[in-house]
Amino acid sequence: MPIKRSSYKDLKKSRKRHTRNTSIKHELKTAEKNFNKLIAEKKANEAKTALAGLVSKLGKAASKGIIKQNTASRKIARIMKRLSSLANA
Repeated sequence: MPIKRSSYKDLKKSRKRHTRNTSIKHELKTAEKNFNKLIAEKKANEAKTALAGLVSKLGKAASKGIIKQNTASRKIARIMKRLSSLANA
């Protein structure tokens, strides 16, 4: 345990941020799995609605610094590509 009071406060903040970040990452993974499931089942309309929520969550996580901006951009590009390939097929 920290000795100084400020160090203890920093530890509390760090734990709080860690729990928030992990829960948001978990939400992202769940949303991505749901989207992939819809793509696999070839449900284009439902996938489009799931896509909007997923893109929003990725952008928000990137702006908060939970994931890096390039990671968010890369994931968005890949899911858009999957959806467009489903629409074309």
